[in-house]
This record gives sequence, C-alpha cells and structure tokens, in this order.
Amino acid sequence: MSELLLVKAAILGTVEGLTEFLPVSSTGHLILAGSLLNFNDEKGKVFEIVIQLAAILAVCWEYRRKIGQVLVGLPQDKSAQRFTFNLLLAFMPAAILGLLFAKKIKATLFAPLPVALAFIIGAVFILWIEARKEKPVIHSVDDMNWQTALKIGFCQSLALIPGTSRSGATIMGALFFGLSREAATEFSFFLAIPTLFAATVYEVVKYHHLFHREDIALFAVGSVFSFIFAFITVRALLRFVSQHRFTSFAYYRIIFGLLILVSAYQGWVDWTNG
Repeated sequence: MSELLLVKAAILGTVEGLTEFLPVSSTGHLILAGSLLNFNDEKGKVFEIVIQLAAILAVCWEYRRKIGQVLVGLPQDKSAQRFTFNLLLAFMPAAILGLLFAKKIKATLFAPLPVALAFIIGAVFILWIEARKEKPVIHSVDDMNWQTALKIGFCQSLALIPGTSRSGATIMGALFFGLSREAATEFSFFLAIPTLFAATVYEVVKYHHLFHREDIALFAVGSVFSFIFAFITVRALLRFVSQHRFTSFAYYRIIFGLLILVSAYQGWVDWTNG
C-alpha cells in the first residue's frame, strides 16, 4: 500500500474526527475532502464507515464512567433506566425515518443546491435560537423527561437531509426545548452512540463485500486519527460551550455553503457522491 494512500487516510480521519460532533456536517466535509484527495470511490465509502466507528468509540471512552454507571445500575436504578429509555426514545425517529426515506433522500438531495441550502438554513436556525433570551430549565441529561427526549429525537432526524449536521440539529433542538448548553451538548454526544452505531452496522452489512484484508493498514491509520481528533474535539467543545455561543459555527456554515456552490459550479467537487 502506497504512503500517499496512508496520508490520505490520515487526512480524512482527521476531518471526520474534527467534524463529526461539531454542528457543521461531517458528511459535507468528507465529500469535499474526498473529492479533493480523489478518494471518493466505493472503497472511500467503506473507509468512511470505519472512521465513523472510531469517532463513536472516542465518545464512549470519554464517557466510559457514565456509561458504566448506567449499565451497572440498569436493573434497579430508576435514574439509569430513565436515561436509557430517553436515549432509545430519542434514537427512534431517525432510525425509523432513515429506514423509510434515506434511500430516496440520498437520490434526490445529494446535489449542490440542497446541500448548500441545508448549510445556510441550519446557520439561520442557529442564529435564531442563540438570539432567544429564554433561560434553560434542564441542567442535566438525567433530569430530562421522555417528551423532551422525543422532541430532540425528531430534531436529530432532520440530519437525514445532507448538510444539516446531526450534532447541530440535536444540540440546537435541545437548546430550544430548554436544556442548558452543557446538557444539550452532552445529550448530543450520548445520542450519537446508538445512532451512529446503528448506521455503521447497517452500512457494514450493505457494503460487506467491499471489505478486504489488504485495506487493514488504511483503515487502521484513518481510525487512529479519527479517534484522536474526535476525542480532542469532544473535550474542546464541552469547554467551549460553557463560555461561548454557537454563532461562530453559524457563520462558518454560511461560508461553507457558499463554498459548496462555487466548487460545484467550477466542477471541483462532485456533491452527488454522498
């Protein structure tokens, strides 16, 4: 395997790790990076599955204590039971709607204009939610009720639209429905675990014929970089939200949306390759 291919794997792993849990759409960034690196073929799709799993594992490692407490307390602890129920309930809308409509969405909305519009419209919603002056009423993920969890789950399902951002939809939705910044961000991280694990399993089954032993080194390099940068990003975002708003991400999304339109018009990137 060439050193150049391993460098590409490291770059894409870094992109995945940096963007998966930020409200900026990792899919959009991977399409751009994959096209610029000429690594967006069928093997590239399989590679994205693997590095996404590595990013999820970074969240699991960061919250290993909380996850362990929930698993141990699940048989008798009502708090652990409520948290697990809320998490699974929030997961269901995206899972059901994804099974029903993901293929159609992928066929119709993976085009420059819809993706760019999703970036820009998402930015507008971020700015609108941040402009609201309402104080949070839920300061811990353990204090959520099932109604709020379900509402956030429907917000997450908006990420089926390419360019929306799963983390952006869940964090902003959680803020809108009364969670504090820290609680909204943490719940987005926790909700990523079942959501992205399920998506990964589905994609592995779908593309299992494309996994080859000779690609182990490629997957390993990409996974290591994805894990490291996802871990750094999760910790950095938790510190960031305690003192800052998400408006900077909104402005970034607007710029990126315009970049999509320019790159598509100039023929630099194939935005239908999602």
